[in-house]
Amino acid sequence: MRTGGDHGSSLASRDAAPASVCLLRLSALGDVTHVLPLVRTLRKAWPGVELTWVIGKGEHRLLDGLPGVRFLEYDKKSGLAGMRALRRELAGQRFDALLQMQVAARANLLSAFIPATRRIGYDKSRSKDLHGLFVNECIPDRPGIHVLDAIGSFCEPLGLKQTEVVWDMPVPDAAFEWAARQWPDDGTPVLMISPCSSHALRNWRAERYAALADHAAAKGWRIVLCGGRSELERTTGDAILAAMKHPAPASNVIDLIGKDTLKQLPAVLARADLLVTPDSGPMHIANAMGTKVLGLHAASNPRRSGPYSDIRYCVDRYDSAARKFLGKPAEALKWGTKVEFDGVMDLVTVEDAVEAFERYASDHQP
Repeated sequence: MRTGGDHGSSLASRDAAPASVCLLRLSALGDVTHVLPLVRTLRKAWPGVELTWVIGKGEHRLLDGLPGVRFLEYDKKSGLAGMRALRRELAGQRFDALLQMQVAARANLLSAFIPATRRIGYDKSRSKDLHGLFVNECIPDRPGIHVLDAIGSFCEPLGLKQTEVVWDMPVPDAAFEWAARQWPDDGTPVLMISPCSSHALRNWRAERYAALADHAAAKGWRIVLCGGRSELERTTGDAILAAMKHPAPASNVIDLIGKDTLKQLPAVLARADLLVTPDSGPMHIANAMGTKVLGLHAASNPRRSGPYSDIRYCVDRYDSAARKFLGKPAEALKWGTKVEFDGVMDLVTVEDAVEAFERYASDHQP
């Protein structure tokens, strides 16, 4: 699937094309989704470049099959032993460039085990955990941009510019076929709820999801719950179902939590008309698949980490959170500051979410 906006033509310095580039971005699901347009940019400019991506295990499952990329898994649990194993796997190789797109201490140390001539990392303002010691070049310092655009700028020291955003997630036909079997294609609009982020303080209350679901169901929408196999996701889904008043036929409420794989998830999200979720991996996967997102934001800034293509249907209480928990307006915070405190998501009300839902419904009349 090709989605995203074209903002000009690619500027490539083909004479200086590197023979090999290593991408280092281990996690998380949303962030590796942000790397896909960069991969497309590199391959479009230099079809012959050898791309290697050092990635986490779950993230590899999501992106397995991406053409023109060799994946090398690093298991975070393997520690230094895993880093040494990676170095042995790369014995005799030296990349023309390493794009070190993760500033966490583990990723910084891992990068030292990857042989490369040019080691491109973040600028000083976004560096942490001694990141600057592991790189010898930096991307441009551009505050106030989306995470995807920051990752996209990693090609600029190589003489390119990411001027269009194309995901084309590698989703097999079998995944789309599985998704098509989960509910009938009968014209009923679908509100999908992916209720949990991996950051627990970003999560909304189950009873509030239920109230939004009841509102949508009363308008004739089908409700589909999705999520992984964790205990938190299962208990949250159960709490949502228990709190719903079900003003619609039971067949219009479908529970897929724990039933799909990471390969099937993008296909399921693509079938939804609107996804409601906190700042999470499914938010960004849905956006990459062309599905609109009702993002629930208080702990994080949707302009930095919301759905890249369209934030019109997001709830934005980030400024309220900054004022309440940090004592200053959002504009006074360093770009990228998280406001992850107990109770911060209570600033997002049911009325906020219903209003955002109605904005979508108004813009997408049958």
